[in-house]
Amino acid sequence: MFPNELKYTKTHEWAKMEENTDVVVVGITDHAVKQLGDIAFLELPEAGNKVKKDSPFGAIESIKAVFDLTSPVTGEVIETNQQIVDNLELFEKDPYKQGWMIKIKIENKDEFESLMNASAYESFLKKEEGEH
Repeated sequence: MFPNELKYTKTHEWAKMEENTDVVVVGITDHAVKQLGDIAFLELPEAGNKVKKDSPFGAIESIKAVFDLTSPVTGEVIETNQQIVDNLELFEKDPYKQGWMIKIKIENKDEFESLMNASAYESFLKKEEGEH
């Protein structure tokens, strides 16, 4: 259901380590996209900004609500996906490829390794849905 090569957070962000680098690409899961409904606005940090694991780095607004985007790792933003800011439909079309939001030069690879894998994220969602 969720791409196995990605890691996941409890706040529904995904993270992918670029091969042979210390760069992590971050986006939101298709589960989050479906929960949000029509996305109206996206606020992302500029390159050069520092982000901290489990702290907000931006916001996403839908017709339902505004949610903080939470960084899965600590580091420096090296790139922001301006294409998605200008074309919010990419979240629905392709949340895991074109729908990435930021790239972070990670400070500690252990933070990335500690994120949930696809099966753990699926289990987390089942548990979360059972609580509602």
